[in-house]
This record gives sequence, C-alpha cells and structure tokens, in this order.
Amino acid sequence: MHNFCTLFDSRYLTRGIALYESLKRHCPSFRLYIFAFDDLTRQLLTRLALPGVTVIPLEEFEDTELLKVKPTRTHAEYCWTSTSSAILYILERYGAERCTYLDADLCFFGSPQVLLDEMKDASILITEHRYTKRYDKSKKSGKYCVQFICFRNDPRGMEALRWWRERCLEWCYARVEDGKFGDQKYLDDWTTRFPGVHVLEHLGGGVAPWNVQQYVPHEPDGRLRATERSSGREFDVIFYHFHYVRFYTNGLIDLGRRLLSKSVMRIFYRPYLRELELMKKRVRQIDSSFDPHGAVEWRRTWKSPILYLWRRLNGTYNIVSLNEPYD
Repeated sequence: MHNFCTLFDSRYLTRGIALYESLKRHCPSFRLYIFAFDDLTRQLLTRLALPGVTVIPLEEFEDTELLKVKPTRTHAEYCWTSTSSAILYILERYGAERCTYLDADLCFFGSPQVLLDEMKDASILITEHRYTKRYDKSKKSGKYCVQFICFRNDPRGMEALRWWRERCLEWCYARVEDGKFGDQKYLDDWTTRFPGVHVLEHLGGGVAPWNVQQYVPHEPDGRLRATERSSGREFDVIFYHFHYVRFYTNGLIDLGRRLLSKSVMRIFYRPYLRELELMKKRVRQIDSSFDPHGAVEWRRTWKSPILYLWRRLNGTYNIVSLNEPYD
C-alpha cells in the first residue's frame, strides 16, 4: 500500500478532494494522510469520511518548534515550513515504510506506481521543474519542485528529511535570500549532499503550466498521453500540477500567465475545473456557509487594461468562465 500525505485549508478544499478522487481512480491501494490546516477543513473531511483518508488536525501535528516559528511566517510560508515536518510525522508516528508528499493541486491521470517504481533502492525521490526556457525560474525557485517528493524510512531518507526540516524551521520565506527560496531551493544540491537520491526521469510525473509548452497532449484509446516536441517521444501523463488556478467571486477563473494551447485547455483544464465544481457541490451539501474554492474578489486597478492587452498580445490571457467555451 502506498502512503501519501498532503496539507491544505478550506480555501483549497475542492482541490484536495479532487486530488483524492484522482488517486482513487488510478491507485488501487493507498492511504492519504491529510493535514487539515484549519478547523473547518478538519470538520468537513471528518463528515465526508473518505475511505483511505486519515485526517490529522493541526493541534495533533504541530510541535514546539513549529509553533515557535509560526508567528514569523505568512500562511503560505508556514505551509511550506510544515511540509518536511508532515512527512516526518507520518514516518515516525505511523511507522510507514515510505511516504510521498503531494501538493493539493495535483491531479492524477495515471498510476503513481510507475513513478515510485523508479526509486528502486533509492531513499529519496525528487522531481525537476523541467521549465520551458521562457519560464525558467530555477535561479529563484529552484531546479526541483516540492510537488511529488518521496522519502523512505531508512537512515539515508531520515537524515535528509531531518536536515530539510531543520533548515525550513530556520528559514522559509517567500523571497530570495542568500540562495534560498521557501522550502524548495534547499533541494538544489541534494544529489551531491545526500546519498540515495533519485531524480525522476519519467516525463509524465510533473507536467505543469511552466513546462507543458514542450508537449502535445492527446488521448488515444482514452489514455492521456503526450508527445515531447523536441524529440517526438511519447509518454503517459501521470499527473498534472494545476498551479495558480484562482477563482473569483464574479465567476471568472484565472489559470495563470503562461502559454496554454487549445489542446492543453481542452484535455487538462476543462475536465479539472468541472471536477472542482462537482467537489464544490459535494461540499456545499454538507456546509453551504463558505466557498470551498477559496474565491476572492475581482479587483481592477489602473494597470488592469495594460495587463489585459499585454496578456492578449502574448497569448496568455487565461481568464475563463465555466459558463462559456474557452478552447
């Protein structure tokens, strides 16, 4: 059985449940540990009673070291700070053989088994951003992405994990400083700093808005595959990282400022947004007092017309509505 963990609050609730449902479709045996980052999330997940899910409330998870730094971090920074601690918690508290952390805005289109099989005897599995050249932020955000990262409960894995946790407790902020950025830049030298680190080779693990321009997605026989433009190599898409999907109270959705082709919009984004809407209806049957998409108010400034024209000219005006065609 595979052990996964993730963390999110009520503003990411529909994404977190969609992640779970995608695992159900593609991974026959798993346990998903969800760290509920507010009490509303804990209450709703408890009431949903999702099979294969263990809900961990903050008061159970947070230790003295985390609580000490919590007031010094923004909400996002504290989530980043907590990632390594969450993985460590699962390995130590539940005695899992290995645990894979998942960002809540991932969606699986194939079995994660093929990715984890790549580890073989390695103790740590990390994934590259694989940036498209025009979107390369590796100098700022790091070569590797904390989106799908696995640690084995052995001396090599635990050494690296505890080191990462200590560094994140010391410094984990949403700014570039002395070669650091959040929890992510710490991974840059792991292939030389620690033994037993494997960098994922499968292109289908980590398709995301910052690299999808390199691929042409298609669906032969109902399977989701993609072709790498530079080599013509085909591969199964295992998961897509739906980073920067933002909902607004006026019904619009911003998918970010990167180039997304019509096929990417049709194959990845349209089904995902519909799935999130289904999850929203599911949550609201239990509690209709809040928006589980975390929608925020649409705000216009003097820059809005300029940004609109700039994004239109660059083909990156990815603001859509579920009620209108956008492919």
